[in-house]
Amino acid sequence: MKLLDPNHPFFRPAWRRYLVVAAPFIWAGVEWNLGNTIWGYLFAAIGGYLAWHLLLHWRPDSED
Repeated sequence: MKLLDPNHPFFRPAWRRYLVVAAPFIWAGVEWNLGNTIWGYLFAAIGGYLAWHLLLHWRPDSED
């Protein structure tokens, strides 16, 4: 089972991929600022997973 489908049409525009990746990192900063380190690390890990799939290894469809 895939957790994320990087070839979904929603992720074609680059700004959406960057926004989806940035959101968990921003929330991780909020959690660390509030002193919740476990939640901060959890959201940073989610952001890292998204960055890996949506930014580093993203390939456009053959239709584009």
